[in-house]
Amino acid sequence: MRYLIAAVVLAALPGWAQERPPIVGVAHIGLKTDNLAAAREFYGHVLGYQEPFTLDKPTGGLMLTYFKVNDHQYIEVFPELKSDTEDRLSHIAFETTNIQQLRDYLASRGVKVPDTLKTGLDGNVSMMLKDPDGHNVEFVEYRPGSLHSRNFGKFLPDTRVSEHIIHVGVTVQDQAAADRFYKDILGFHDIWHGGMKDDRTDWVDMRVPDGTDWLEYMLGNANPSPKQLGVMHHLALGVPEIQTGFKKVTANGIKPPDPPKLGRDGKWQLNLYDANFTRTELMEFKPVEKPCCSPFLNP
Repeated sequence: MRYLIAAVVLAALPGWAQERPPIVGVAHIGLKTDNLAAAREFYGHVLGYQEPFTLDKPTGGLMLTYFKVNDHQYIEVFPELKSDTEDRLSHIAFETTNIQQLRDYLASRGVKVPDTLKTGLDGNVSMMLKDPDGHNVEFVEYRPGSLHSRNFGKFLPDTRVSEHIIHVGVTVQDQAAADRFYKDILGFHDIWHGGMKDDRTDWVDMRVPDGTDWLEYMLGNANPSPKQLGVMHHLALGVPEIQTGFKKVTANGIKPPDPPKLGRDGKWQLNLYDANFTRTELMEFKPVEKPCCSPFLNP
C-alpha cells in the first residue's frame, strides 16, 4: 500500500514525468470527402478494402465510415467536406497499448490533454491532441468488445492492394517545433531524410518508437493550395512488388496519372488520387537502389 501511496505522491509533484507507454504504429488516417460514393469506389473497389462498419452522429446521420486495411489499421472517411478550399485531412492516429498512461505522461511533459478519458462511440478509448502545426493527432487504445476488436480476423479479403499502412504524411512548417513534440516528447526517431535535390531536405521520416510505421514531415510548403495539400497530407500503403499493385488497381478501373517510378529514397512507388485529390502512395517495403541524401537508419 505504501508503494501505491508513494506513486500517487510522486505523480502530484511538479516536474515529475511518468513513463511513456508504447506507441506501436499508425492506427488510421481520417479523410474528408464531399462525394461518399466516389470515396467508396476508390477505397473500396479500386484499393480493395471492405467497409465493415460505420458510425452515426448522436444527432443522426452518418458521421464516418471505415475501410479496413488490417486488424489495427483503417482509413476513416468523413462525408463532411464543405468547400473546395478546405483541407481534406481530418486527422492522423497512432495506436498505444495504454491510453491512460499516455495521457498522464503527456500531461507530465506539459502537453495539453483532456482532463478525463471516455470510451468512444466505437468502444475504444482515445484522445485527440493538436501538434505544433495544428494537425489533429489522435492516440487510441483498442479495447475488448469495441467495433474493431469484435471484428479481428474479419473483413480481410484478397482484393486488398496492400495489407499495411506504412506511413502517413503531414505538412510541417517548423521542424524544430515538430521535433520537440514528436521526437523529444513522444519518442519518434528520424530514419531517413531527403529532398528533390541532394542539398535540401523536403521530407523527414520519423518512425514510431515501438513499431515500424512512420510519420513523414512534408517540409517547405508555406501556402499550399488544397490540391497541393492533398498531395502532402497522404497515406502510404506498403507492397512487396509495385508492378503487382499497379496491375491490380488498373484492373479495378483506375488509370494512375503516372506509371510506377523510383523515389528519391530508392523505393518503387505509385501515386494514386481519390476524387478529392487526396494521395495514396503505393510503396515497396525496401529500397532497390541507394537512397539520396541520407542512409536509412534501423531499416
